[in-house]
Amino acid sequence: MSDSGLDRAAETGGEPRRKGRLHVATVETLRQMIVSGTLPPGQKLREQELCDRLGVSRTPLREALRTLAAQGLVTLSQNRGAEVAPLTLDDIAQLFDVVATLEALAARLACSTISDEEIAEIGLRHYRMRLHHARGELPEYFALNQQIHRALIEAARNPVLLDIWEMMSSRVERAKYLPNLQGERWHAAMSEHDAMLAALLARDGEALSGLLRQHFANGLATVLAAASQAAPAG
Repeated sequence: MSDSGLDRAAETGGEPRRKGRLHVATVETLRQMIVSGTLPPGQKLREQELCDRLGVSRTPLREALRTLAAQGLVTLSQNRGAEVAPLTLDDIAQLFDVVATLEALAARLACSTISDEEIAEIGLRHYRMRLHHARGELPEYFALNQQIHRALIEAARNPVLLDIWEMMSSRVERAKYLPNLQGERWHAAMSEHDAMLAALLARDGEALSGLLRQHFANGLATVLAAASQAAPAG
């Protein structure tokens, strides 16, 4: 291609690509702030404050807020503007129930379709996650945890299942962050992932399905216990 052709390609394609990257980066930054609790449920999302904080203009910020609203992390209204979506205990219980069912189904499907290379990649992420657990590095642990769960869904080779899971995954990840995952529960969660990896290596779909259901049940129990301890007496 000639220099003029490259210039034309940059003129026609460079700006949309740059805007696309900016949108993705803005969405991901805000998503992590909401999931981690930096922006807690019910907090008003004031545009100018967020623009200054993220270094973006109002247009990409508003586009990002609309994307996060579609993911159930933000609520938008004419009267109140944008707020971090509330997250009730009923919401959490229902989310965990649905996502546990989706991942249990994915486990059975994946064990008959997953490649050796995909298992090896999940295994690598697992051992990196174990390293972050040993170091007490919770954000890094959670990031790899989510990657492992997503890889299992993708290995099921069912686009509809993946679409539904993606609609809920950010809200479930947010719920997992609510309790301070430390001590015995964190050790137990890591052991549960050890067992899940062993079942995946054996391609035992039924065992992996059951382990995933129990994993979510244990996680939900932790969230509910943390919420009850935080509730005011009387």
